[in-house]
Amino acid sequence: MDRIKLGMVGGGSGAFIGAIHRIAARLDNHYELVAGALSANPERAAQSALDLGIANERSYSDYSVMASAEAARKDGIEAVSIVTPNHLHFPIAKAFLAAGIHVICDKPMTCSLHEALELKNLANNSGKLFVLTHNYSAYPMVRQAQHMVNEGILGKLRLVQVEYAQDWLTTAAENTGNKQAEWRTDPKRSGPAGCLGDIGTHAFNLAAFISGLQLEQVSAELSTFVEGRVLDDNVQAMLRFEQGVRGMLWSSQVAPGNENGLRIRIYGSDGGLEWSQEHPNQLLYSPFAQPSRILSRAGYGYQSEAEHLARTPAGHPEGYLEGFANLYTETAQAIRAARNGDSPAEILNNSLLPGVKQGVEGLQFINAMIHSSQNDGKWTPLENVHELT
Repeated sequence: MDRIKLGMVGGGSGAFIGAIHRIAARLDNHYELVAGALSANPERAAQSALDLGIANERSYSDYSVMASAEAARKDGIEAVSIVTPNHLHFPIAKAFLAAGIHVICDKPMTCSLHEALELKNLANNSGKLFVLTHNYSAYPMVRQAQHMVNEGILGKLRLVQVEYAQDWLTTAAENTGNKQAEWRTDPKRSGPAGCLGDIGTHAFNLAAFISGLQLEQVSAELSTFVEGRVLDDNVQAMLRFEQGVRGMLWSSQVAPGNENGLRIRIYGSDGGLEWSQEHPNQLLYSPFAQPSRILSRAGYGYQSEAEHLARTPAGHPEGYLEGFANLYTETAQAIRAARNGDSPAEILNNSLLPGVKQGVEGLQFINAMIHSSQNDGKWTPLENVHELT
């Protein structure tokens, strides 16, 4: 197989999400990591590159230098993974798209709606792919749920309930040397949203992906419970979707006893579905007035539209790493289609890969939620919401 030459910005020694992306890229053997700006510190960048087997001359401490240098090489990278704190997503993506390199970016897409809209235009005019790694959308049973909703098995949709609860920021972990907590609670690096941007956007994306519905308005309350913390650590909202569908969203990082509690329930006139990220291989299907049944990944009743979504037989757990890997595999397929002359925009439109559309919607969601909370829960539309000042 002709493996895709991949670069990475961020994700040096000790970084959490960078290691996850590297594992995901390796899992199905579609990529070869050959270059990186793994840290802004030259020594740390060089050591991280050495640890990963990246040649010294392809270790950079400046992403803009990396973009130019790799674009000029005959064996240069074809795609880059951006795994930095949020505030760097926009300038890095901009540099690599301008250099003619496909971009795979961790979420949220940018720190502001203005940047998101600009990046959308840049990506659409670049002739290159921009993929946003909302990894939960690539879990097999999430795809199963989306398929069942799309097929009308639940009837007319009525309710969408989604939550994402954690407890790791119940105390001021950002003051203890925890680097993950430090940047996620710093508005200069995280953007204007804390818990909302970090995990609330995942809950929103999951609800929109499975339901296939546009979220129109929100009534939200953002809270900060830990003394001295600047950004929100708890979010509650009522949701109004198109077609009269209603919902609620709760995301929290100060809920003791919750490790990574992403959960969604969706109900229609003919039945309901329930899925939990901590039990990712099972989907509860409850047809109205009939016994509920549990569908399992690769088990009876499972309907896979792609072999890579389930790598092992039923009963062998797959989850977080494989969800990322599914996105990387689908991106590899998209890159090869682009090599053959297919339009990146059309490729993304005809796939389930999240891209700039979902990225802009995520920033519209963040802005609307903050605006609503600042105005005592006033119902706020996602579209045409003003940029935060």
